[in-house]
Formats: sequence, C-alpha cells, structure tokens
Amino acid sequence: MIEQIYNYFTIEMLYYWVNLGVLPFWLVLIFFPQSQICRIFVTSIFPIFILVGAYFFMFYKSYLNSYDFVGNFELYLGINNIADLFSEKTFLMMFWIHFISINLFTGGWIVRDSQKLLINKILIIIPLIITYLIGPLGIFIYWLIRIFHAKSVNLYD
Repeated sequence: MIEQIYNYFTIEMLYYWVNLGVLPFWLVLIFFPQSQICRIFVTSIFPIFILVGAYFFMFYKSYLNSYDFVGNFELYLGINNIADLFSEKTFLMMFWIHFISINLFTGGWIVRDSQKLLINKILIIIPLIITYLIGPLGIFIYWLIRIFHAKSVNLYD
C-alpha cells in the first residue's frame, strides 16, 4: 500500500495536488474570513502541517534519488547557480511548496490583522487575491490599506 502511494505521488502529481489543495484554504480566506472554519482550519497551523508533509515527502523522494543537498548552498554564489538548481525538478518542487506555504501564511496573517484592526472584509479581498498570486505585492497593498484605515504608519507591527 505504501509503495502504491509512493508511486502515485510523482513530482507532477504532487504539484497538482499541492496547487489544488491550497485553493479551498484561499477561498475560505477570501469569502469567509470571519467564520469559525477560517479560524480553526485556515489561519491556524493546520494548512502548514499539510504542506510540511508534502515538503518532507519531496525531501524523502530526493534522498532516495541521491539528490545532492550540499549543492543547494551553491545558490548563494550567483544567479547562474540558482538557475542550475531550478533545472532540477525536485528542488523546484521543494521551492514551490515553500512559496505556497509562505503565501498562505501571509494570507492568514492579513485576515487576522484586518480583524484585529476592524478593517472591512471587502477591503482585503484584492490584497488576498494578489497575495495568492504575487505574495509581496499583495502584502504591500494590504499595508497601504492598513495605513489609511488605521491613520498611522507603524513599520514594526
């Protein structure tokens, strides 16, 4: 049974499952940010545990395929080195899971922070969608909304 699961989850299949798997979390964040489901399942550590499982599975598959983990540190030596690393599908998939996890965590933070500041949930729809697609730009747009709503600039909050 475990071997069947292992053979089913190829890198391509895991890519589809990770991408489809985060969509329900994002839909709840966008359309039902104040619901109990959002508090329990989305803005908690629950989705991160699921993505960590996918990350460890990729890590395990990489280990079995004798992936050169020490070579990953070459990404700091130059842009060509990171391009070489991204040509390796296992590293690319691990990076993609990392990217999706950070964006989902950021989306959860935006929802919790907007609720703390009593920002209307309609105002955070656009920043959440942009955070899902382009993480840093979405959080910047939310930060601008936050400044105008709170009428103060706070760089360390």
